[in-house]
Amino acid sequence: MAHAQSAEWWEQIPGFGTGYNERRRSEQPRRAEAARETFEDLRPNATPWLSEDMVAAIDSGIERYQRIVERGGWPNVPRGRTIRPGDDDERMPLVKKRLRATGELARSDAYFETLTLDDSVERAVRAFQRGNGLRVTGRIDRATIEAMNISAADRLAQLRLNRQRIVELMQPRTDDRYVLVNVPAFELEAVERYEVVQRHRVIVGREGRETPSLRGSIRAVNFFPYWRVPTSVATLDLIPRLRKEPDYLEKEGIRVYDGSYDGPEIPATQIDWSMVDQNRIRFKQDPGDRNALGLVRLDMSNEHGVYMHDTPMKNLFDQRGRAFSAGCVRVQGVVDLAEWLARSEAGWDRPGRAREVLETGQAIDLQLSRPVPVIFTYITAWAEPGGGVQFRTDLYGRDGSTLHGGAENDPDAPPPPPNGIAP
Repeated sequence: MAHAQSAEWWEQIPGFGTGYNERRRSEQPRRAEAARETFEDLRPNATPWLSEDMVAAIDSGIERYQRIVERGGWPNVPRGRTIRPGDDDERMPLVKKRLRATGELARSDAYFETLTLDDSVERAVRAFQRGNGLRVTGRIDRATIEAMNISAADRLAQLRLNRQRIVELMQPRTDDRYVLVNVPAFELEAVERYEVVQRHRVIVGREGRETPSLRGSIRAVNFFPYWRVPTSVATLDLIPRLRKEPDYLEKEGIRVYDGSYDGPEIPATQIDWSMVDQNRIRFKQDPGDRNALGLVRLDMSNEHGVYMHDTPMKNLFDQRGRAFSAGCVRVQGVVDLAEWLARSEAGWDRPGRAREVLETGQAIDLQLSRPVPVIFTYITAWAEPGGGVQFRTDLYGRDGSTLHGGAENDPDAPPPPPNGIAP
């Protein structure tokens, strides 16, 4: 492919991986098929979450789930071993009844129900997994069963709650150009003239380091940024690590400063990490391929001190659940988003300008003359216009205790990364 011959230099950095919408060219067919599945979690249309069309679609979903509740809902599927395509299992009649209740599986007039997870049921399971933000495997694993067993009444309540969230976010009227991050969906949408013009996968805050809900403004695009390690990250993550791994700073290009990020530099070898004054020292990471912010940072005004940025760990975007950060939002394909944000600035209207800046290797801080509004929100249920109802895991338990959790990894999924010090 032409792109493979003209790949950008930063895409050759170990760990940076390929760009947005790329496919790994050396994968075996089975792994390539799995990779295609992982890219199905972005919404498929140009309808913003914050729109009258979305509210109307949710209203239709509410009516549909109200009817399901009135009919008695659906049965619980007992936990047990993972059921794989071709397996026989005595729980299959309950699985089929559950999938028929919400329309993933067509109704059958057959007198006997087979106990086999056949092709038609596998397709229905995959549809259910896509509609619930699960890893699409066609297997009935623990996470799939837990999502199936959330009651119809709870799902109805979840739709109503998220309709209220969306309506509140639309008041006052949203701007005609803004960025929205939906944290439980691990997705960002850039909206212009009330249509989505870009969608991006994102990595959000892990448990205990939650990404906050907020309204702010994107005011600058920083190319080749320094990372000023927040004091919370330094205290909770970095300093404890240095007590075990004193040479970590040198390996990662992180410097130590006295009093402030612009204070005098202190040689790390002179510091006793078991007795250091954590309130006095500051850490700053040099720009470059090791930088935790990657090559681009989107500076935001907000009371929480969070922002959006690139990442050198692009392989994490291949996972379904992406709650790995310390609260900031890492954006896949952030260069494309940066170009869209900067397009109205003088000299930035030419496609490819951001990539030209990266090619120079020189740090540039582009202040936006017209800051772009940004919203971080928490929408766990919605409905696609002309499509089905969508549910996502209640990552932070904000929907209610009965909906929290249920997102355990598939046993064949890659393990989550160890907690690092990245924002």
